Amino acid sequence: MRERSNAPAAVLVDLDGTLVDSEPVWWEAQSEVMSSWGSSWSTPDHTYCLGGPLERVSGYMADRIGAPARAEDVGRQLLTAVEMRMRSQPPRWQPGAEDFLRACRRSAIPTGLVTAAWQMLVEASLERILHDIGGEPFDVVVTGDSVSAGKPHPEPYQAAARAIGVLTQDCLVVEDSPTGVQSALTAGCVVVAVPQGARIADANALVVDTLEGRQPQELWLDAQRHRHLEA
Repeated sequence: MRERSNAPAAVLVDLDGTLVDSEPVWWEAQSEVMSSWGSSWSTPDHTYCLGGPLERVSGYMADRIGAPARAEDVGRQLLTAVEMRMRSQPPRWQPGAEDFLRACRRSAIPTGLVTAAWQMLVEASLERILHDIGGEPFDVVVTGDSVSAGKPHPEPYQAAARAIGVLTQDCLVVEDSPTGVQSALTAGCVVVAVPQGARIADANALVVDTLEGRQPQELWLDAQRHRHLEA
């Protein structure tokens, strides 16, 4: 059984907040958009929207603004503001994330990027990741606009596992938001959470402070032990 394996069949990782510190970019863009409508943006607003998907974020922003704002208009404005910042000031790696991704590749563990961000934004971040890693870092990329139901629905992680050709229960997922954690757990994955500003309340996810010094095989075994203790 895969449960007794020393390594996952695949490692699936979130992008914003997990691999790269892009939350300040989103904060700036959201604040700019809200200000353009004569409204404001707060830390609780930002925390609530962590993990997306865009439809939920833009809908929430439109509701906060009120009439005549429409979610689709706010969403387009937000995408433009975020993309501009992503390309002019590429986000920094989160502590340990670059080395963790390199370790996956050295161990020949298939990797997938599973993000709520849309393709146009992912491409901007992937340029930086590709440059730093020195090669293609992911076997599969699942974006928010490539699935019919985004996080917290399980479809994004189910789609990534299916594309790699493995079972979701054999996958290690690394996430930073409650939305992403819920998506991965509902899909049946083994989950490690590295929270960035939002508390992870689900006891089925192993919570760690950082990816620094962590290896995929080690996290896989630790997360499985944690899951068995909580069962």
